[in-house]
Amino acid sequence: MSQAVRTRPEGSGQPLSEAYDTALLDLDGVVYAGGNAIVHAVDSLAVARSGGMHLAYVTNNALRTPDTVAGHLTELGIPTGADDVITSAQAVARLISEQVPAGARVLVIGGEGLRVALRERGLTPVESADDDPAAVVQGFGGPDLTWGRFAEASYAVARGVPWFASNTDLTIPSGRGIAPGNGAAVEVVRIATGAEPQVAGKPLPPMHKETILRTGAKRPLVVGDRLDTDIEGAFNGGVDSLLVLTGVTDGAQLLAAPPRHRPTFVDADLRGLLTGQPEVTADGAGFCCGGFTATAGADRLELEGDGEPLDGLRALCAAAWTAAGEGSCELDGGKALARLGL
Repeated sequence: MSQAVRTRPEGSGQPLSEAYDTALLDLDGVVYAGGNAIVHAVDSLAVARSGGMHLAYVTNNALRTPDTVAGHLTELGIPTGADDVITSAQAVARLISEQVPAGARVLVIGGEGLRVALRERGLTPVESADDDPAAVVQGFGGPDLTWGRFAEASYAVARGVPWFASNTDLTIPSGRGIAPGNGAAVEVVRIATGAEPQVAGKPLPPMHKETILRTGAKRPLVVGDRLDTDIEGAFNGGVDSLLVLTGVTDGAQLLAAPPRHRPTFVDADLRGLLTGQPEVTADGAGFCCGGFTATAGADRLELEGDGEPLDGLRALCAAAWTAAGEGSCELDGGKALARLGL
């Protein structure tokens, strides 16, 4: 059954931490960047948790184990158990286990997170294409992953060994900026072999399946910073989403978002979990939120009024998404966004 096309961010009369039972939180760009907590994250999550919201951390980064991620979050002041962490390594390990015999060998191109997840599924990690693997799995391996590992994957894939990838994020946030992600590494093997991997991570269904199985969420809210993984993953899973502007997505990308990339709610950071969300209304003059009114002109988006910049962004989203319908808005929103400082 097809979903209705979203034409504006929704409002909420309740704090989101009360309207939803579980927050499915992305990590990089949402909770931390470069290992350091993002501003307001620690305090906001503490308040949401104390109010009864279950916090689960869902990451496409397959490098670290759930134990390691939980330990890092706890060190940042966010008490977390390993069971609260769901990784794309776990999702891809389940996907592989459904297609190969129990105990099968799997060539690992990535970090310890992949190896632990494979062992959890009864599979045997190996290091060489000459170890007779039944599958190849590729996940983010950090800056120390050598070129020879990509060659090892290519040898096996070229022989017809089934190829899996934890995720295909082209970039990953770091403390110094945006760095190449696992998707960039996957492209190396794709170019060398001409093959296509089976992918488990966000935004694809295996990751959503893994998350729901492990959290038991009934009314989940996906919280992320990426339109093409977090928000599209929520869309594919038929659940609501909150986009926070602490990671890779900027205002221009949000205004141009096609339907599968349009979040339910938009906020600056994780403080958005603790509040209701203002409603965007339509009248003859355009789309209104707070003190702003946004309209779609012949070639650009227009914004009038004053108030909180995020209200202006929400109004602009409504104007842009309505004008675009089922496509991507091509109207110039640069002047309006500059006025908001976004």
